[in-house]
Amino acid sequence: MEQSFIAYLEESIKKNWNLDALTDYSGATLQYKDVARKIEKLHLLFEASGIQPGDKIAICGRNCAHWGVTFLAIITYGAVAVPILHEFKADNVHNIVNHSEARLLIVGEQVWENLNEAAMPLLEGVVQMEEFGIHISRSHKLDYAREHLNELFGKKYPRNFRKEHVSYRQDQPEELAVINYTSGTTSFSKGVMLPYRSLWGNITFALEALPLKPGERIISMLPMAHMYGLAFEFLFEFIMGCQIFFLTRTPSPKVIFQAFAEVKPQLVIAVPLIIEKIIKKNVLPKLEKPTMKLLMHVPYVNDKIRSTIRKQVVGAFGGQFVEVVVGGAAFNQEVEQFLRQIAFPYTVGYGMTECGPLICYEYWEQFKQGSCGKAIHRMEVKILSDDPEHIPGEIVCRGPNVMLGYYKNEEATAEALDAEGWLHTGDLALMDKQGNVTIKGRSKNLLLGANGQNIYPEEIEDRLNAMPYVAECVVVQQNEKLVGLVYPDFDDAFAHGLSNDDIERVMEENRLALNAELPAYSQLTKMKIYPEEFEKTPKRSIKRFLYLEAKG
Repeated sequence: MEQSFIAYLEESIKKNWNLDALTDYSGATLQYKDVARKIEKLHLLFEASGIQPGDKIAICGRNCAHWGVTFLAIITYGAVAVPILHEFKADNVHNIVNHSEARLLIVGEQVWENLNEAAMPLLEGVVQMEEFGIHISRSHKLDYAREHLNELFGKKYPRNFRKEHVSYRQDQPEELAVINYTSGTTSFSKGVMLPYRSLWGNITFALEALPLKPGERIISMLPMAHMYGLAFEFLFEFIMGCQIFFLTRTPSPKVIFQAFAEVKPQLVIAVPLIIEKIIKKNVLPKLEKPTMKLLMHVPYVNDKIRSTIRKQVVGAFGGQFVEVVVGGAAFNQEVEQFLRQIAFPYTVGYGMTECGPLICYEYWEQFKQGSCGKAIHRMEVKILSDDPEHIPGEIVCRGPNVMLGYYKNEEATAEALDAEGWLHTGDLALMDKQGNVTIKGRSKNLLLGANGQNIYPEEIEDRLNAMPYVAECVVVQQNEKLVGLVYPDFDDAFAHGLSNDDIERVMEENRLALNAELPAYSQLTKMKIYPEEFEKTPKRSIKRFLYLEAKG
């Protein structure tokens, strides 16, 4: 039982039986005992439908309490969970359901409206996530199971369902638990096969390193169909006995602020974009006022102002959290510098779906600015460079978190996993003597200057993102020249009375100011304005590969 992930789930349900578990924000709450009862009903539905351990069951819907119940039921039954991001287009969902050979699809209402069952011929049924109703059935067994579900439950538990009835299977470390389809910035979806040891490794590390207690609260705002949100805004907290609040709608800064104020979470897990939007929109503009700039240079007043600002920023996140853990993409240097100045308790981690997801982390008090922490306990990390302190090399890692491979894709598996078990991440980084890892960019994004110089587009983008009226940007190479693709902050620009012509003029001024800070070989020759946001992955990273051939 020592390395059983499912044992963690069983123990938590029994130990926290009467505590609140899963809450739809502004909606209903399920206690741990309610979750256990619903898991049992789904087990009966699976069993009577002829689902076998090892069969694939896909889940697609917005974050909500029943999404969590569904995932736990699949795992504890012994089936393989295939989470699918609800924002994927219908064709993507159809392809993943077919490629994974899922026998059932459990789906949220909003997703189901856009899907076509004829495009998923292998499915035996489509089950409604909230009430376990049947949308589509191609199996008499499934029809019978749903019609007689309450009867089956009553027969099995004639005198009420109690905590002593909770007894789940024993998982094996190498057994397949989840197939998680990536939607990468550099390529198309691959099915990452994560075994139980990967789930166990991530959660065991969190239990050792992250300070949470039973009954404490957290907000789930990252998609649970992505491993970062699934592991660290759901599974870890459920196993700890916490109450998890699901936003159940798109997490805009306004919605998040309101939820933070009401829930007051003990831990905040976020992607950089959410933190950056809040800081850049609500805090930094106030510091740019002439009086404030002047006061920031007076030592004693400076400290007082910083303390006041820190209090305001901490308050914006609910005021009761131990730390903010940022991951999923690179952090803007200007925002990070500001957070460091006011001694804000944040840390930046590093991981990827192929590790379910965690590779590096460091508690905020020991965290080195600009880095993404150190290799976590039980994971080895190396930089493939003759001088890792000064010359970037590819990050490779090895340990229990690493995937089994890509589903039905031996070629991609062989490229990623070498004979000694090292996962080649495709990310370039430096590592200091203390083991702190600093990401420089993705090896696939690395550009070569005219004289063979290495150009890291992410570093140029980081500076460009900090410039006036830039909301998002991508730096690409066209005919050996660098071009900045920019989606401007139109709302802010128009609020300040700028026209479209003015925005073009400001972007040209930004280009000249940026080039003054850069060596000749990495300067931008022109800017191209995009009228709408760039398409993104579940981690909110821009899908760079879509813009490499940008014209104009």
